[in-house]
Amino acid sequence: MGFLTGKRAVIAGIASDRSIAWGIAQAMAREGAEIALTYQSERLAERVREMAAEIGASICLPLDVSSDEEIMRMYESLAGHWPSFDILVHSVAFAPREQLVGRYLDTVTREGSQIAHDISSYSFVAMAKYGRSMLSKQSALLTLSYLGAVRSIPNYNIMGPAKASLEANVRFMAADLGAAGVRVNGISAGPIKTLAASGVGDFRQMLQHFASIAPLRRNVTIEDVGNAAAFLCSDLASGITGEIVYVDGGFHTVGMSMPD
Repeated sequence: MGFLTGKRAVIAGIASDRSIAWGIAQAMAREGAEIALTYQSERLAERVREMAAEIGASICLPLDVSSDEEIMRMYESLAGHWPSFDILVHSVAFAPREQLVGRYLDTVTREGSQIAHDISSYSFVAMAKYGRSMLSKQSALLTLSYLGAVRSIPNYNIMGPAKASLEANVRFMAADLGAAGVRVNGISAGPIKTLAASGVGDFRQMLQHFASIAPLRRNVTIEDVGNAAAFLCSDLASGITGEIVYVDGGFHTVGMSMPD
């Protein structure tokens, strides 16, 4: 019996088998959770349904997080399957590709900033806002961040402020929902070669640099993040809320590195 047995988890953000959300879905299913997946567009629908079948998930729902109406419609559909759920995983981020290459002030625009903050940060708030009536007691909400929220990272550009906003939302949501027994946390994962990350300039070099400096001397995997997510959303972490947990091989703890 896994430590998530009896839990129901809604997971948003799967685009491929390299997605961090997929690592989380696999870990939670392994630990006994019943899973519902969402997909961003009809182009991804069949792929996500096939992946859902791999983990025994029968619920796949469309969800465009840029629309409040879409979010509410997703929960209306979910209510036809479950009266409540226990876990919400938000693994969604986006900025226009041209915002993620080059110098920050040369590339940042008002429109790009609005898009990045809306999709990467506010959508987590919106999913909690419209789904809270379905949350069970002692439920857990989780989002995915990155070191760029608190450190400048080459080419990460507008996604840094967007992730900083997301991490602030974690703290405000934790304070708002804590009295109802709802916990809210984030995972700051090391760079992983996902479809979304591939849009960041010089990402391959970033991976190589990370692995050479991180104390564990390797890149983290979607399995590493999935296991941490499963723990944070379980009753084993019942006293943890408002936190950003780093799953990055210790990279964020390093102040200076010397050539080997």
